[in-house]
Amino acid sequence: MAETQATETSVIRKEKVGRVVSNKMDKTVVVAVDYLRPHPIYRKTVRKTHKFYAHDEGNQCQIGDSVRIEETRPLSKLKRWRVVEIIGNKDQPIAIKDAEAEIAAPGDQDVEG
Repeated sequence: MAETQATETSVIRKEKVGRVVSNKMDKTVVVAVDYLRPHPIYRKTVRKTHKFYAHDEGNQCQIGDSVRIEETRPLSKLKRWRVVEIIGNKDQPIAIKDAEAEIAAPGDQDVEG
């Protein structure tokens, strides 16, 4: 008989970045994710918010924290996401990537005119 090789299949999980709006439950946080969509009739850009229940194993998230969540197996009736990392807390601003910071802040150059 021939041996069957077990191939590793990598699962691509969806990731979202949002802010914590509730942490009143044990090991669970509610994360609000904002996104922009055009209105179906008027075509004006409208901000929509979707709430996700996410698993927070260490109860580390506080209200106002920016977190990254990823999709996982169903953990309860509503929980299908888990907290991967806390990006920034409510007192600390989110760090911008270096390349974006250089493009956004070209204030070092003096312009005569």
